Amino acid sequence: MRLLLTLSLACWLTAAQADSVRMLVQSSPLAGSQYYAVGLFWQQLQVGDRLELIREPDNRHDRHAVRVEWRGHQLGYLPRAENRAVAAALDSGDRLTARIARLTEHPAPWQRVRIEVYAEL
Repeated sequence: MRLLLTLSLACWLTAAQADSVRMLVQSSPLAGSQYYAVGLFWQQLQVGDRLELIREPDNRHDRHAVRVEWRGHQLGYLPRAENRAVAAALDSGDRLTARIARLTEHPAPWQRVRIEVYAEL
């Protein structure tokens, strides 16, 4: 109850200050980053950078695939186990935004980049 009240107050304050409200809908590690441009652009990536979410309904490995790009370069995908809701929202035309939430120099590639996806209300 307290969390709901806090979220409601935060949304109301944000709405009073802006034309839209952002609501966090997903926080995930970036999947497949070791195969794409993360290593190439690691020094340039920054927490807060805007990311592009691109649906790939014809992806032969995952029909719910959501590709993640930074400045036109593919960084990876939303994890398969966590992409259905975002894929459905994108397919419905919902306004979603994404950003880099955390960067960590970690030996495990799936733990290096954490992203957040927001619904714009």
